[in-house]
Amino acid sequence: MDFSKRKLNIVFWISALTIGAVVVIGILFPNKFARAANVAFNFTTGNFGWFYMLLTIGIVFFLFYLAFSKFGRIKLGGDDEKPEFHLFSWIGMLFSCGLGIGLVFYGVGEPMSHFFTPPFNSIEGQSEQAARVGMGYTFFHYGVSIWSIYAIVGLAMAYFQFRKKKNGLISTSLEPMIGQKKRSKPFKNIINILAVTATVMGVATSLGLGILQTNGGLNAVFSVPIGIGTQLVIIIILTVLYIASSYTGVNKGIKWLSNLNMILAFALMVFVFFTGPTVFILETITVGLGDYITNFITYSFRMTPYTGNDWIMDWTVFYWAWTIAWSPFVGAFIARISRGRTIREFVFGVAIAPPAISFLWFGIFGGTAIYMDLFEGANIATAVNNDITSAVFTMFDGMPFSSILSIMVIILIFTFLITSADSATYILSSMTTGGILNPPVGVKVVWGVLISGIATVLLFSSGFSGLQTASLVSALPFGVVILFMMISLFKVLRNDSIPERVVKEVVKKDKQAKQAKQKLPNQKVAAHVLTSLNVQSKHD
Repeated sequence: MDFSKRKLNIVFWISALTIGAVVVIGILFPNKFARAANVAFNFTTGNFGWFYMLLTIGIVFFLFYLAFSKFGRIKLGGDDEKPEFHLFSWIGMLFSCGLGIGLVFYGVGEPMSHFFTPPFNSIEGQSEQAARVGMGYTFFHYGVSIWSIYAIVGLAMAYFQFRKKKNGLISTSLEPMIGQKKRSKPFKNIINILAVTATVMGVATSLGLGILQTNGGLNAVFSVPIGIGTQLVIIIILTVLYIASSYTGVNKGIKWLSNLNMILAFALMVFVFFTGPTVFILETITVGLGDYITNFITYSFRMTPYTGNDWIMDWTVFYWAWTIAWSPFVGAFIARISRGRTIREFVFGVAIAPPAISFLWFGIFGGTAIYMDLFEGANIATAVNNDITSAVFTMFDGMPFSSILSIMVIILIFTFLITSADSATYILSSMTTGGILNPPVGVKVVWGVLISGIATVLLFSSGFSGLQTASLVSALPFGVVILFMMISLFKVLRNDSIPERVVKEVVKKDKQAKQAKQKLPNQKVAAHVLTSLNVQSKHD
């Protein structure tokens, strides 16, 4: 394996050895590992749920302030630089990298879970009100909030990498606060290690969910048994494919797979939309969007200290933590593909376009499942409550061409998994080789194997709860890093934009002064001509 392109630094060795040690411990002591994960989960959710909630809504307000302010005109690159990727490819890569597997896993599963067990104790399960609130909350979980988390990390990294011409590391975006001297190097290494660890855990969570759902789909279509053996085979095949894909780089493998994901996802949405309850779907999307906008502030600050309801911790807090854990990877990837766009374009593109696609997806798939339960007695919600991994396949059983649809979803899951893991190996390799844009293939292979290893350990030791724990625990320290990234970015933007504005005003005043001087003699000549004409007119 080729490691010669860049001397591996301490971030690589400490991160790789730490993750490797966790994998080994999980394999040797699965029961103790599971108990430790459960303790960590309870501690994190019980003591820091409020932090995840406040941080997320704070990021949303900060980002849109930047977009609508004078800072929105600043380009992530040179003033005359053009975007590297066309809009369709850019949106496709955003969609595939940031949310792909989450949409497929929860597209039917989340609305039906909320339909079965509503977010509020006062609402009766499997009622019309439960259906509406469930869809509104699903929109909230996949709306502006999670994409703002991705966007703030990506914006800070892109600004320093392409505007300030520095390396693409998380720690670089904190230089305005911690300095660039040698004594700050240990702090930078710690920050980068936290970013790498959070990324591995976040991606492992997504891989685990995708593997569980792939196994559920294969069982529904081909009666493949659900169990550790099948899931291990899926992990091995997946690892080989995404490591092979990572070899081609961003401009080939990731770009092509992202476009394929968009096409497959669009084809599935169109088919379900027109063969399902079309009018009901449109009305569901309309009501869901209205409920999302109406309840955005309330849901963003909602916690249950008086009732002890764990629903918020199991869903909203988990989502925000999972997103924060993903954010170093997704943010770095978004930064990599967003060169040449203005801050305003970046914020609107990242925080608005993918949520809009998500709303369509949940409205179509979740709306269809809700209709089938409410009006056709399909009983999908009960099946989802027993096994969420089979949610979409249970819904397809009541639709035409169910086997073909299920196979398409399995393919979509696989391509989403490959794209996410492929992107993650690229970003992790870049993070651990000084932020270079083309890291060595050997480093990609190491991270590809470690990601699969930690996903395997989490699945086999703790299952779904282990995946949740990994995201929650790793997100906590990196959430603090994001807070400091916001402060650092604002500090630099303020210093960057003010001189630029002052220069423009000075230049404008100079031009106005020159024009006034040039007009003065011309005005005298014009006055003399007019006087002469008037005299001549009177004489005639």
